[in-house]
Amino acid sequence: MGYKLFLVMGKSATGKDSVCEALLRRFSGKLKKIVPYTTRPIREGEKEGVEYHFVSEDEMRRMQDEGRILECRTYHVVVGDWHYFTADDGQIDASGTHTIMIATPEVYFGLMKTKYADAIVPIYLETEDEERLLRSIWRERKQETPNYAEVCRRYLADEQDFAPEILERMNVKLRFLNWKFSSCIRLVGEAVGREMLAAEYGGSRS
Repeated sequence: MGYKLFLVMGKSATGKDSVCEALLRRFSGKLKKIVPYTTRPIREGEKEGVEYHFVSEDEMRRMQDEGRILECRTYHVVVGDWHYFTADDGQIDASGTHTIMIATPEVYFGLMKTKYADAIVPIYLETEDEERLLRSIWRERKQETPNYAEVCRRYLADEQDFAPEILERMNVKLRFLNWKFSSCIRLVGEAVGREMLAAEYGGSRS
């Protein structure tokens, strides 16, 4: 059986978490989530090992020295530097269950340099900019200490991270407008199902 590594991508507040969780429910037993790592502080409502594995910079450097980091990104935010990375910790197993993770173009290009490149299937979610900004503000409002400067930073950074030329370089074939969630997840689910089926027969149906 072939193996697929689905990377769910999109600008902030396009519904990546919701789509990912819905796919995990739909394909329970056939798809598992990869939990990435970060050195940023845990946010209100987050849990260790669910959204991320939260580690110190010393722990990250140790993993790096051990050659266990597949790709790593550093973001210079208002309060300092935050690192995000994907680890070779057994979660990605080309001989096992299909996997899915929320990613960015940097993650995509980083993982394309690894032995898992042939398994990668990028999925891109889109939402109107005004709706994204409203969602981001509402989400940040729930934090104990809202950081609206960070909301603005992420919003502006998205314009560069997901510029048209970058999407073209990634050759993303699976693109979905997440305006009405039920319709979006139906279409995404059908596409993921086709990719899984194709993997069993050694081809691609995207």
